[in-house]
Amino acid sequence: MVDYHASNSQASSGGPAVYMDPREQENDWDRDLLLDPAWEKQQRKTFTAWCNSHLRKAGTQIENIEEDFRDGLKLMLLLEVISGERLPKPERGKMRVHKINNVNKALDYIASKGVKLVSIGAEEIVDGNAKMTLGMIWTIILRFAIQDISVEETSAKEGLLLWCQRKTAPYKNVNVQNFHISWKDGLAFNALIHRHRPELIDYDKLRKDDPLTNLNNAFEVAEKYLDIPKMMDAEDIVGTLRPDEKAIMTYVSCFYHAFSGAQKAETAANRICKVLAVNQENEHLMEDYEKLASDLLDWIRRTIPWLENRAPEKTMAEMQQKLEDFRGYRRVHKPPKVQEKCQLEINFNTLQTKLRLSNRPAFMPSEGRMVSDINGSWHNLEGAEKGYEEWMLNEIRRLERLDHLAEKFRQKATIHESWTDGKEAMLTQKDYETASLSEVKALLRKHEAFESDLAAHQDRVEQIAAIAQELNELDYYDSPSVNSRCQKICEQWDALGSLTQSRRESLERTEKQLESIDELYLEYAKRAAPFNNWMEGAMEDLQDMFIVHNIEEIQGLITAHEQFKSTLPEANKEREAIQAIQAEVQKIAQYNGIKLSGGNPYTTITPKTIDNKWDKVEQLVPQRDQALQEELAKQQSNDHLRRKFATQANIVGPWIQTKMEEIGRISIEMNGTLEDQLVNLREYEQSIIEYKPNIDQLEGDHQLIQEALIFDNKYTAYTMEHLRVGWEQLLTTIARTINEIENQILTRDAKGISQEQLHEYRTSFNHFDKDHSGGLMAEEFKACLISLGYDVENNKTKRTGQMDMDNYRALLVATGNSLGDAEFARIMGIVDPNNSGVVTFQAFIDFMSRETTDTDTADQVIASFKILAADKNFIMAEELRRELPPDQAEYCIARMAPYSGPDAKPGALDYMSFSTALYGESDL
Repeated sequence: MVDYHASNSQASSGGPAVYMDPREQENDWDRDLLLDPAWEKQQRKTFTAWCNSHLRKAGTQIENIEEDFRDGLKLMLLLEVISGERLPKPERGKMRVHKINNVNKALDYIASKGVKLVSIGAEEIVDGNAKMTLGMIWTIILRFAIQDISVEETSAKEGLLLWCQRKTAPYKNVNVQNFHISWKDGLAFNALIHRHRPELIDYDKLRKDDPLTNLNNAFEVAEKYLDIPKMMDAEDIVGTLRPDEKAIMTYVSCFYHAFSGAQKAETAANRICKVLAVNQENEHLMEDYEKLASDLLDWIRRTIPWLENRAPEKTMAEMQQKLEDFRGYRRVHKPPKVQEKCQLEINFNTLQTKLRLSNRPAFMPSEGRMVSDINGSWHNLEGAEKGYEEWMLNEIRRLERLDHLAEKFRQKATIHESWTDGKEAMLTQKDYETASLSEVKALLRKHEAFESDLAAHQDRVEQIAAIAQELNELDYYDSPSVNSRCQKICEQWDALGSLTQSRRESLERTEKQLESIDELYLEYAKRAAPFNNWMEGAMEDLQDMFIVHNIEEIQGLITAHEQFKSTLPEANKEREAIQAIQAEVQKIAQYNGIKLSGGNPYTTITPKTIDNKWDKVEQLVPQRDQALQEELAKQQSNDHLRRKFATQANIVGPWIQTKMEEIGRISIEMNGTLEDQLVNLREYEQSIIEYKPNIDQLEGDHQLIQEALIFDNKYTAYTMEHLRVGWEQLLTTIARTINEIENQILTRDAKGISQEQLHEYRTSFNHFDKDHSGGLMAEEFKACLISLGYDVENNKTKRTGQMDMDNYRALLVATGNSLGDAEFARIMGIVDPNNSGVVTFQAFIDFMSRETTDTDTADQVIASFKILAADKNFIMAEELRRELPPDQAEYCIARMAPYSGPDAKPGALDYMSFSTALYGESDL
């Protein structure tokens, strides 16, 4: 409204009028209620020139600012020119009342534009009050030339000052801090012109110590080339201690409006730079993802053949080295790859979130590098890894048994070959042809003893053949030499059988002619041979190698050994009885004066041989005792290792399961702000990481068990493999949960979603996620939308109150189960593009934020390029280089296709297709 009467002390004391726009409080007309004469002179010239710059468009002008506006006619005309609107028809009378009415019409129009005029009355203007007239013109300038200037949401004066500071920042000797003394040397005016029209001014030739030349140069160039009239005198500015602020602001505002077209281009360039920066960052993230995915896939491809190689080694040492290599792979090589795989998924999710937030098309990795491809390759890796350790342990067990069997074969073969040495020569000699009757009888008895001995060795030969057969079945690497030796033994054994039969037949033919046999020798021989064979068998058993894997097996061997020792007294009686026969022979010979020639003709087993072997048996018994006790101690140690591992495993296993369940609850029961949740989750993650020494300790215990060749553990159901997989899943799950919160923060900050909205989204989502799976089925998702007030029929949001599933199903029945089928199908296509049937929370909040917020679009980018191209349908490379930073200009030039429209010219670039490609085909 217009106040026609003085309403404050300023008016009553004759002070100037004040424009009281709340955004312009700093522009009080004169705090000391007095107008400096120098300032008044500057304002008269400046305001007059400013008014004439507009009035000349109507073919008129003013000479004296306080006189020429007194009748209100040119004042109304001025307002019509600068506003482009028609004012009420003026009164043409010459009387004072007509003039007052016209001025009031002008003041009413100014008031209608939201300007509160204080102390400005029509009478003062009609009376030619200079201060009031200047105040009124300053009010018009503020409203129509300065008020709409705003940079970064600042006030008009601050916005104009900020614009000047930015435009003159690169120029030496220019430091714009205000609208008075910062402009006295004229360099700031010249810098403004040079910044926008560098061809008009040679700025480097200007000197700070020559302000008159600088000011006159700027004023003349502005008037001649920019159509900005000269509104001030250089001498007045230089000669005044502090130039008038309002005069300077009025003149500078003309520069702002003269260069407004360039300002639009700068705004457009800033928008394009922002869009290109987002695109460049996204491309860098895509390249990082591709490289990391390629490196991980290459490592998996190289590792799988190594894990699938089941070619057995020939020796225990080679297989144990293979096992140690696998342990190194599990401890050193695989854990970093697990982290890389987890980080790759996190990077992919973050990139997709950024693309959605910037309204860009989703990132599609190159063929074979999708997250699903990497998960598939990882699954193949774990499939190849599964069973590899078990296969190696089985191979070590097989090689251990092979080594044991091979050594047993060599021992038995050596014993048998030692026994058969010389037997063929003995069986083929013809000594019986020249022997006496007694000698023949002796030879026959001796042969019978040999046959008994031969029969006793039959078991050993069969054992040798059976061991050789088992070595062949177990694929012993040195089977050819074993088979050759076994074949030789069997052939020799068959030959001995034939020779034995032939010699017996010869002796029996001779026996009819020869009769002389010593019954005692014969009895000795018959009893000594099996006893001797028993002792050899006992010595062989006492020296036999054994292999056990638990306490029960070694205790079984100890029990068997104790049973063997219990038979020794009875065996000693047999030895004494045999020795008594030999003693009886000696007694009879001595009694009858018989001189014995040589030894027992029926056997080569002498009493000394029996005593020596008996002594050997007695020596081997305690040695066997010691070996069995050492093995018992070893098995007891192994059992301790089993118990130690089981105790820790039975703690770690349930701990991992509990943590997995806690993470599941945390991901559902998100309390507090997202930042609080992120801090809590990271602290929770740190507590899990601090548990790592327990896993390392368990790995150490597991290695001790493997080095001890322990293959089973009855004290726990947990294996190291299960615990490793559980630990890796625990680390991956907490990392994914943290990434989900980070992406929610990113979405919230980028889309302007409040904490309360996110809490509402999470509460509704959890309400319908009945099975706590972290995803909603289609029906649950639809109910969730309705509970949040989303009108599925009309694609708009309205507050309807939360609805549970029972009420939702009732609503479906009542409406015929047809709540916006087409609209809901469109929404499902957005939140579930792969048709998995499940909507994740991230996809849900992405949809809700996209539906309720605005982002830059391809249309906006095209409009910005159109400004830079001066409304052409194409843009030239030099225009891009002039308007954009170098790196972003070259980025556009390298990616823009040549323009092929009807108005094309050489070098023209198609910015429309480029802008469309930034956002994908779906945006336009």
